[in-house]
Amino acid sequence: MDSKKSSLISGLVDFALTNRFMVLALTLLLLVWGAVSFHNLPVEAYPDVANNYVQVITQWPGRAAEEVEQQVTSPLKSR
Repeated sequence: MDSKKSSLISGLVDFALTNRFMVLALTLLLLVWGAVSFHNLPVEAYPDVANNYVQVITQWPGRAAEEVEQQVTSPLKSR
């Protein structure tokens, strides 16, 4: 398997050396494409920094809603 990897890499290096113009043109094309893509990224002057909200549903079978609120929900809210 090691010889297969080295033959693949040496084949890629041989291709790059024999086709220098194509490799250079492809590199420049990718560089220009990346620069244009970076330039077109949307940037907000005032990004939305709203607080994150979490909804937790507390259930305690056999207990009244008020008791669940006092013993479970309210302590969770205060953390």
